[in-house]
Amino acid sequence: MKNSLIALTFALGLTVHSEDWNQFRGPHGNGVSTDKNLPTTLQDDSLKWSITLPGRGLSGALVLGDHVIVTCSSGPTQSRLHVLALNAKDGSVAWHRQFWATGRTMCHAKTSVAAPTPCSDGKNIYAVFSSNDVICLDRAGNLQWLRGLTADYANVSNSLGMSSSPVVTGDTLVVQVENDSESYTLGLNKTNGLNRWRLDRPKAANWTSPVLLKSGLVALQSKTGIDAVRTQDGSNAWSYEDGASTIPSSAVLNGVLYIPSHGITALKLNDADAANTPKQLWQSGRLQPGTASPTVIGNKVFTTNRAGVLTSGNTKTGERGWQLRLKGPFSATPVAAGDYLYFVNEAGLMQIVDTTAEEGEITGKLDLGEQVLGSPAVSNGALYMRSNSKLYKVAK
Repeated sequence: MKNSLIALTFALGLTVHSEDWNQFRGPHGNGVSTDKNLPTTLQDDSLKWSITLPGRGLSGALVLGDHVIVTCSSGPTQSRLHVLALNAKDGSVAWHRQFWATGRTMCHAKTSVAAPTPCSDGKNIYAVFSSNDVICLDRAGNLQWLRGLTADYANVSNSLGMSSSPVVTGDTLVVQVENDSESYTLGLNKTNGLNRWRLDRPKAANWTSPVLLKSGLVALQSKTGIDAVRTQDGSNAWSYEDGASTIPSSAVLNGVLYIPSHGITALKLNDADAANTPKQLWQSGRLQPGTASPTVIGNKVFTTNRAGVLTSGNTKTGERGWQLRLKGPFSATPVAAGDYLYFVNEAGLMQIVDTTAEEGEITGKLDLGEQVLGSPAVSNGALYMRSNSKLYKVAK
């Protein structure tokens, strides 16, 4: 398993520790962790520490070695931007950098300017904010470059706020900035933040994030469907044009892309080259994701609807299996490790689900007591979750 994981890491063009959580939904962008030491039940002492953050945020945390990276925004208009590194052992601050937003900070009261989850190539950290500010820091917190995209694209605006998380592959940082006015995706040179390419995109608010299909190839999701884009030059490899959600993102596992489209649509990527047109395996309207993105464990794909109902589906056929009502609603996408799914609802209630039980079974609950909208991060036997004001570590 270890050798397979190392091979996959190199195949995706990532330079990360095998247990690092280096982007939205983890090292493979699908919310699946190989960690074998997460708790499967929860007690009060499962909460190892919580620390108060200097601002609000919906972004998920990164875990890079012994540091947990988190972004925040503060001030009356959320114009103060924060990037922090915390020591994973006790939550103490290793470093804290602050910047002023250069673009619009207008967003819905429920969300935050610090909504996109940052990413890392193992050397640097790339943070994107809803103000269209892109900040590159090294692992010690030293500024490498900062770019305010509004200076070049003045009409980029979304009154609800933007939350698409970036992804880095090879020498390119992919930043998806899509809304009702000026709408585009950029491929930035990760060493200096300058454009390598720019793609015009559908003019519609879009909160989905790019999904890395393989090194140098990302899936961009929008209301029109999926575009597989080569990150070297921004050229199109293939497209799926049957529409897709603009809130939950797609997930890829074992060569299959699960798209929130007409429920869930499964595309089999070409075994020889994911840049070739994939084959549609199935489409199921009985698997309906709400805000949370789909998650795959083994031969089951899981969706959670707006009412908090967890539904399992067969990855081969799309046939619906068991359903389990959880206490929702959910904005955060769950993470998976082994046979377990780890949820946290908007009220801050953690719920662990054993997916091997005949009808699914909740094996643990823990109330964090604050609103949680961001997805958890996993590393070294611990889960890290952030509320509007705090970061939490949960472990055995």
